[in-house]
Amino acid sequence: MGTERLVLRRWREEDLEPLAAIDGDPEVMRFIGDGSVRTREQTEAGLARVEREWDERGFGIFAVELRETGELTGWVGMSIPVYLPEVLPAVEIGWRLGRHFWGRGIATEAAGEALRFGFTEAGLDRIISVCHVDHHASARVMTKLGMRQERETVVPAHGRPVRVLAITRSEFDAIHDG
Repeated sequence: MGTERLVLRRWREEDLEPLAAIDGDPEVMRFIGDGSVRTREQTEAGLARVEREWDERGFGIFAVELRETGELTGWVGMSIPVYLPEVLPAVEIGWRLGRHFWGRGIATEAAGEALRFGFTEAGLDRIISVCHVDHHASARVMTKLGMRQERETVVPAHGRPVRVLAITRSEFDAIHDG
């Protein structure tokens, strides 16, 4: 599945190295979790978990590649935000792109397609998104998608302040013509 410019797909073995480079970039990771980079081994374990979750839930994290070049830009998709118990039960959409793909509308385009999948194919009724309060670029993507702020809180594991936004299926359909 995808858009004119992007392919959203399941993960392949050859995605590990480019994803490990993204996860190892301090600038990419500064607003993610506690702000620390991930090792290649942590990225590999994360990919294995993502694939298990796809099989268990019927939705998950997509690899995002440029249709024209086949280059991995990063990921977009849905997961259960277990790190933020106060919002559960919930499904969260998130994204992470390599730095040289920032500012090109890729996150918004990919996330719009992933939301469509979540509401139509996965049958979800409401999807949230969570970002660090200072991560203005990610918050702009959420707003462009039609998400509205629900609360500000802190992540219990590391105490970093986050903003929680949400969109329902009917809100998405009204914006994106079903």
